[in-house]
Amino acid sequence: MNISKMWSMYYPVILAFLSFLYSVTLWFTGNKLEGIFVGIWVPSILGFSVAIRQIRRDTNQENQKE
Repeated sequence: MNISKMWSMYYPVILAFLSFLYSVTLWFTGNKLEGIFVGIWVPSILGFSVAIRQIRRDTNQENQKE
């Protein structure tokens, strides 16, 4: 599997993990509210990526039917 295919497949998970690491870093450096705020990004990123993939899948299925 080449890198560009892997990136296009797993970029939401990578971005969510980086957000999680940033959140933990903020939390343990004393910025607790900012850490909580950034921690909320993780499910938002993953949920948004699921919605985008579902829209793409539905669009591709409609195009194949035609």
